[in-house]
Amino acid sequence: MDLKAYLTQRCQLVDQALEGVLPAATELPASLHASMRYSVFAGGKRVRPVLMLAACDAVGGELEKAIPAACAMEMIHTYSLIHDDLPAMDDDDFRRGNPTNHKVYGEATAILAGDALLTEAFILLSKEDGGDPAARIKVIQEIATASGSRGMVGGQVVDMESEGKPEQIDIATLSYIHTHKTGALIRASVRAGAILGGADEERLASLTRYAEAIGLAFQIADDILDVEGTTEELGKDAGSDEARGKATYPALVGLEASKARAQELVDMALEALAGFDERAEPLRAIASYIVKRKS
Repeated sequence: MDLKAYLTQRCQLVDQALEGVLPAATELPASLHASMRYSVFAGGKRVRPVLMLAACDAVGGELEKAIPAACAMEMIHTYSLIHDDLPAMDDDDFRRGNPTNHKVYGEATAILAGDALLTEAFILLSKEDGGDPAARIKVIQEIATASGSRGMVGGQVVDMESEGKPEQIDIATLSYIHTHKTGALIRASVRAGAILGGADEERLASLTRYAEAIGLAFQIADDILDVEGTTEELGKDAGSDEARGKATYPALVGLEASKARAQELVDMALEALAGFDERAEPLRAIASYIVKRKS
């Protein structure tokens, strides 16, 4: 399949929907809403919402039912990036080739923009959309759990606590960081799409295995890109993980072993989709893309 065309079409679909649900930049307080929109529309790949829509497609669901949740997931992901870039955390100057949010709007507004995006996401998730209320509640629980202390936020804390302490990091700790900080939202995205698409338990379990594999592969690929990529390709400073003493797969097991592990995880993801028909082809293509991408 033409993955580039598929990703472009799905990104446009998500962007159009986000345009309709986010407050206008002129709506008071204008500075806050402008800050929120600045980061949401900064050129992200929309990996998580695209995965959600692809999972819904794979089980024969109606795409329209998953679009609001896909927008909510992108809002949550964007909030996490705004906060991740702050001086108190990773202290990054650039994100996706543009100045980070706090560099443009100031730290206080950046913090509040992240807070507002997280809140707006759950407002959107809880709105009546004519779908199955039980499925919607299940999706809210999935995404909330993946976003909190048992998911992304927990992974972020362990990541920060591990900086500059290579002697204290083992594979188990590194796996925890990656599967929580990055993998949790990817897992929730795929599961949410499947749930909203009406997946039975067997298909949901298969898609969960797929999501867990690509979630870890995605972060290992990020670790590799930080070593091999350029600042221009990445849209942020290359080599920043090593400079800050971050816990990464290349630092712990080496570059070649990291590449082998990422490919092994992709193979596991593809195996999890063995029982699906051509409607899961986008999920298969995305799994392979994850370890081949340059940004």
